[in-house]
Amino acid sequence: MKNIKNSLFYLIIIGGFSTLIYLVISKGKALEIGRDIVVKKTESSHWNDFISAMIENLQHPLAILLAQIITIILVARFFGWVFRKIGQPSVIGEMVAGIVLGPSLIGMYFPEFSATLFPKESLGNLQFLSQIGLILFMFVIGMELDLKVLKNKAHESVVISHASIVIPFALGLTLAYFIYHTFAPVGVEFSSFGLFMGIAMSITAFPVLARIVQERGLQKTKLGTIAITCAAADDITAWCILAVVIAIVKAGSFTSSLYVIGLAILYVIVMLKIVRPFLKRVGDLNSTRESLNKPVVAIFFLTLLFSSYASELIGIHALFGAFLAGAIMPENNKFRNIFIEKVEDVSVILLLPLFFVFTGLRTQIGLLNDPYLWKVTGVIIAVAVVGKFFGSALAAKFVGQNWKDSLAIGALMNTRGLMELVVLNIGYDLGVLSTEIFTMMVIMALVTTFMTGPALDFINFIFKDKKTTIPEEIGNKSKYKILFSFDTPEKGKTLLRIANSLTKKQPDNTIVTAMHLSLSSELHSFEVKDYEREMLLPVISESEVLNQNMISLFKVSNDIDADITETANQGEYDLLLVSLGQSIFDGTLLGKILGFTTRIVNPDRLIDKFTGKEGLFENSPFDERTRHVIAKSKMPVGIFIDKELEEINQVFMPVFSKEDAFLIEYAKKLINNNGSQITILDASGELKSTRDMQESIRSIEQIAPNHIMLMSDRTIKKEFLENQDLMIISLDSWKKLIESQSTWLNNTPSVLILKP
Repeated sequence: MKNIKNSLFYLIIIGGFSTLIYLVISKGKALEIGRDIVVKKTESSHWNDFISAMIENLQHPLAILLAQIITIILVARFFGWVFRKIGQPSVIGEMVAGIVLGPSLIGMYFPEFSATLFPKESLGNLQFLSQIGLILFMFVIGMELDLKVLKNKAHESVVISHASIVIPFALGLTLAYFIYHTFAPVGVEFSSFGLFMGIAMSITAFPVLARIVQERGLQKTKLGTIAITCAAADDITAWCILAVVIAIVKAGSFTSSLYVIGLAILYVIVMLKIVRPFLKRVGDLNSTRESLNKPVVAIFFLTLLFSSYASELIGIHALFGAFLAGAIMPENNKFRNIFIEKVEDVSVILLLPLFFVFTGLRTQIGLLNDPYLWKVTGVIIAVAVVGKFFGSALAAKFVGQNWKDSLAIGALMNTRGLMELVVLNIGYDLGVLSTEIFTMMVIMALVTTFMTGPALDFINFIFKDKKTTIPEEIGNKSKYKILFSFDTPEKGKTLLRIANSLTKKQPDNTIVTAMHLSLSSELHSFEVKDYEREMLLPVISESEVLNQNMISLFKVSNDIDADITETANQGEYDLLLVSLGQSIFDGTLLGKILGFTTRIVNPDRLIDKFTGKEGLFENSPFDERTRHVIAKSKMPVGIFIDKELEEINQVFMPVFSKEDAFLIEYAKKLINNNGSQITILDASGELKSTRDMQESIRSIEQIAPNHIMLMSDRTIKKEFLENQDLMIISLDSWKKLIESQSTWLNNTPSVLILKP
């Protein structure tokens, strides 16, 4: 009755007011008399009007900007993924993407497409939007600086940091002396040109360096600590120097710039002594995700905007204000992490690539059409490397570091990345750098950033350093070693229970290692220790409950799949345990470009996926991840599908062929160490015809006759499967089950798929 009433009301309202609209429009036609607006058109003219309207829509500034953003994000993500696959930071790929979309490649070979997508009149919108992205990014960089580390930094870090600035600055200034007449723009004073060349040589990309240190597992070493501290101090010092240089350039003379510098010092004092304590108070009261509501977020964003606005008015650039606003944010790591999550996705994924492409549109490699220009480019790169690389290395050696660590510090400090592009764009906007010298310096930024990884590898090779993240005790070949890799603490605890059930009564002859790897792009430098504790402590606590001796490993990784197999192979483990249920797009081109994080959390759905119409295990969305681990691992691999495993008392073990004989050894381990009840299904009659299997089972029956049972009936009842805790099956047999689409698959308990 209620539905009928609602339907009648709907018809009356819609019908009545639709009629009123029609009558008003009809009567309104009479008002057009005498206005000469009625024009009869043919069908073709209507079509032409439609086409004209579509072309006009495509040429609208907003449509062009949206098309630019879509193109830039897709290309930047693709190149970022490509460069990550070859062991380079994704920022290198994004920088290259900008050059590819600019006049150096697309503009040269597809000029019409480039002119349509990036018309000159649209570049202003792109520039301002990219500047907003830079402001947000510099805000994040400021927050990622750990000022506590700087307060307690060692004396050697101060020496290295300052040397890594003053040496390349002096060399850059000297280089400017020789190229001033040829490359400095007309009307630019030597002091302005020389100071910008000096500061451009002095920059270190703190965020890129921090990522490299994390990816290589150096964050806990003395080398990593010194490098991070030096880079952080470098960042602050270089930005202060840059602010002074900008003030001098804008003021026109050193004397008049003193007023700007004095005002800038007053601004910094106000931010540190007044604004910072206020923000700390607000942060202490709102340090949880729930309490960090919109009004509180607005306070911090307004601080960012006011700081950027003030520094721009003073004449030291808005980016310095954004950086300082981030640095004075409350030091609570949890608060900073929450706030960075709110800002970083928009700035890094959406807006920052616009800056790379805008820089690429200014970079015209085609202008370097003379061997002399390329020689000058080579000299610039050489001066940059000598000043930063060898300057930092010599300073590190002087304060007592060995040659290996000194050269490694030099290689890390030579990383310039995005920060270099920021400085170069500021110089270009101020008219201090010409297009030619700007292009040369962009190439220098790419080369010096790209060479960091290979340089570190070469240094390690030269000094024959074979250290890995594998603890020394794992090298003991006489013990049975299990490595399990987990992505969440809950999965870690479950895999630990499986490892414990295989080894618990042989603690002196076994080594169990828990490993967690985190993608470097998902982790900030200041939260590494907290995140490591969050991931490992629950698993360590579980090991204490189980009375299981365990070694824990944590690493920030650039390629998790490769690092799992590399760690397992180097440690010469006897068994590697991993769990399914991670991103179904991990390892695929689409997933790397778009960053999908879809997760399958329901094991029933996982099995349904295997047994659905798409068919085979090989064609499942887990194909690439599983095949990589299986193909690259030199030891047996256990792939675990969890259905809330709590105990391992009842174990079901189907045997389909004589190649499954290795499963009997796992049955022995479970019975001897855990007292498990093992039910072996002789699915193909191999147990009866294979003598070795019979003898293995007979040896178990003699020791533990009540812990093993044989069955040959392939018709498995649902009730039987529901009473099992775990099914252990070989990879080949699992594939056969999938191919046959066995009806009892959907009722299986947790599954451990073993590859011998």
